Amino acid sequence: MTKLIVITGVSRGLGLAMTEKFIELGHTVVGCARSSEAVEKLNQKYSAPHHFTCLDVANDEQVKVWATEMLANYSPPDLLINNAALANNLAPLWKVSNEEFSQLIDVNIKGTANVIRHFVPAMIARKSGIIVNFSSLWGRSTSPEVAPYCASKWAIEGLTRSLAQELPAGMAAVPLNPGIIHTDMLDICFGEDAANYTSAKAWVQKAVPFLLKLKPSDNGVPVSVPG
Repeated sequence: MTKLIVITGVSRGLGLAMTEKFIELGHTVVGCARSSEAVEKLNQKYSAPHHFTCLDVANDEQVKVWATEMLANYSPPDLLINNAALANNLAPLWKVSNEEFSQLIDVNIKGTANVIRHFVPAMIARKSGIIVNFSSLWGRSTSPEVAPYCASKWAIEGLTRSLAQELPAGMAAVPLNPGIIHTDMLDICFGEDAANYTSAKAWVQKAVPFLLKLKPSDNGVPVSVPG
């Protein structure tokens, strides 16, 4: 059965890998990213019913306009994936600038809340749909020099589990730890060692089927993509 899947942060990394795999399996993907160039490439590669929009999830008004347009042309999503996120440049917390810290919080936490604010009411009206908010191993543990990122992902864990208690029967919200995957973000965090980890293309072979199998009984359960 074809599902309608909304994904944020589709320009690269896990977002792009998921988009390509979901479409390969016959599902419809509606996505967004900040890179106009990447969005244009995706729209050229994948025609209707797929659709990609350039916007910043941290901007509530942009998200509202996007969601309103998408919901006018599509049914509410079966699967809503909040994937868009930033990592901080490695540094002790006191050396992270106010600007960098604020931007990370705006995208990772407020961006997720913005997307939920404007898509989830339509899902609730239908009483169906799964919301997946990307957390991290660093949403359940800590390491030095990634305090802002840890703070944002611990917040996603709490936000998601609280949201799960607010949803009607038939829906679910889950925080997802994708595992340690070699992406541009991991390069920032791990440097040269990042190349030793699973590639995004290999990751989606397990992650996408796992995401498609999530069900209402998973509501509020912190989950991890199988290794």
